[in-house]
Amino acid sequence: MQKSTSYTKITIKIISFTLIVTLLTSYLYGEYIKENAITELAYTDAKKTSLLVFESLYSSMQKGWSRDDLNGIIIRLNNVDENMRVDVYRSDIVSNLFGKIATDKEKFKNDPFMSRAILGEEILNISDDDLIDYYYPVTAEKVCLKCHTNATIGDMLGVINISYPIKNLKISLTEMINFFIIFMVMFSIVIFLALFFELNKYLIKPIKNFSNVIKNITNSNDVTKRVEALDHIEELDSIKEVFNTMLDSIEYQFYYDSLTGLQNRRKLSEKLETRSRYFLMLINIDYFQEINDLYGEETGDSVLKEFAQFLQELVPERKTLFRLHADEFAHLCEMAVDIEEYTNLVNLIYEKISQKSFKIKGQKTLQISATIGIAYGSSNLLANADIALKIAKKGKKDFLFYDDSMTIIEKQEKNFKWTKRIKDAITNDKIVPLFQPIVDAKTNEVVKYESLMRMVDDDGSYIAPIHFLELAKKNKLYHQLTKIMIEKTFKRFENSSLNVSINISVEDILNKDIYEFILDTLEQSSISKQIVFEIIESEGIENFDRVLEFIQDVKHYGVKISIDDFGTGYSNFEYLMKLKVDYIKIDGSMIKNIDVDESAQMITSTIVDFAKKLNIKTVAEFVHSKDVYDKTVELDVDYLQGYYFGKPSDIIKNS
Repeated sequence: MQKSTSYTKITIKIISFTLIVTLLTSYLYGEYIKENAITELAYTDAKKTSLLVFESLYSSMQKGWSRDDLNGIIIRLNNVDENMRVDVYRSDIVSNLFGKIATDKEKFKNDPFMSRAILGEEILNISDDDLIDYYYPVTAEKVCLKCHTNATIGDMLGVINISYPIKNLKISLTEMINFFIIFMVMFSIVIFLALFFELNKYLIKPIKNFSNVIKNITNSNDVTKRVEALDHIEELDSIKEVFNTMLDSIEYQFYYDSLTGLQNRRKLSEKLETRSRYFLMLINIDYFQEINDLYGEETGDSVLKEFAQFLQELVPERKTLFRLHADEFAHLCEMAVDIEEYTNLVNLIYEKISQKSFKIKGQKTLQISATIGIAYGSSNLLANADIALKIAKKGKKDFLFYDDSMTIIEKQEKNFKWTKRIKDAITNDKIVPLFQPIVDAKTNEVVKYESLMRMVDDDGSYIAPIHFLELAKKNKLYHQLTKIMIEKTFKRFENSSLNVSINISVEDILNKDIYEFILDTLEQSSISKQIVFEIIESEGIENFDRVLEFIQDVKHYGVKISIDDFGTGYSNFEYLMKLKVDYIKIDGSMIKNIDVDESAQMITSTIVDFAKKLNIKTVAEFVHSKDVYDKTVELDVDYLQGYYFGKPSDIIKNS
């Protein structure tokens, strides 16, 4: 297991590492300076000193001083610095002329450095006790031959030996400045590298990883995910804990009921998505609203909390209980049990509920009852259990298991409700047209509108006809809706010069009452030439001659004809040539993905080319983006319609 760390520890680590590296660098470079001084600076200093000694002795010899005088000079030189030793040794050439000195011969014999020096080699010897020993060979030059008559130019006349300790060696200021500059550069580089690698490893990368994890959680919308360990950094682990705690809170709010602590409807829906075979029980408290009305919401909440706790005592697994809304709870059985076993559980829960007393204000107690709906299977469990619950309530049953016959009953009841809503909407003037703009593809100017049917709901919102139109046809209310749409659309465009499309079906055309109503309206209207009838029919024309007759009759008033959703049903090229329409509206299923669907592009291109040959204008609906717009313009469609230009609205442009 990796040991955790902190930014404080990392900082100390970086500083310590940097200090050790820089101190080591300083030491090594100091040693280098020392060695350099010994081998280069010391050599230069020793040679200069040897030359000074030689020049002193040479000057004395020019004055004719004796050997004793010269020895006196050497003694005096040795007294200048007690740590420095100066010795002068003569070669055989000098000894033969001026007399031999026993110590010279002994020195040449026993000192190997002297033996090499007398042969002309300059020698710098550094002893272990840090003593510099320098041997400077003196070579005969032309001026030397005046005294040393037995020598020739280049002969060795002797050796000057100088020795002094290293501590007396002086290092130049330039060297020290250079050392300081190099030291600072090295120190900066080490600091940078340490910061770069350490902070990149322990700060930048972990934070980037943390950011990516958060982004993944955000993009997936999965609040059950958590941030794992972040490189074992204490500060980041603290942030991780805070973030995970926040996710815990969000998950709880997202998946749990705040009042009872039970899982909510969203959590149940996600579990049901696994499509496993379950028993699902919906438990609805009877007349719960009356409890709120009589005793107040605070008492109602208290009853719900106690009821939830009571259910948890009856059901072994807490995670199988849910609160769906105010007075409805659910139990999802994930165990392998048969219907008889589960029926026993349902009976037990129902009996226990009927026997349970709930404390309310003061010493009062409250008895409640519940109705239960149950479904079994792997799909539509929630909807089916809800149907069983509703039927049980209406039939005053304690509980019911769902069966397929209940769906028919539910559908009939739903149809009955919608039929009533349609009739009420017709009676109360709640069937209205909304208008969506249609633009010229070349100018982007609004040139006409399409009139679209909507039902106004009780809250003022609009209900699309997909929810009620088929039912209106079955209940013989559809033609009333058609009349309302024609009347209201004609009235809205009395003061506008723009064209407007009105949808009618083949069923409308074949209906004698609607047929005559349309012709009467056109006869009395002054805007007939602005009207475009869009014929909508997906299954074909059973009475083609009647439709052709209708087109000819309305065109007598200047009306134009459009075929809606071209590319489906009877809307084919053969009918186009016979019906002599003015517009074809290309099916929206092809247009909505035309920017990426090559097949749709090919079909649309074929339709446009064919329409142009017949002098028919084309309209593309479902134009919802810039990319779709660009592609339809590229394919030379004449008119465009869709949310990219405007949603259906009760506002029209008068011009």
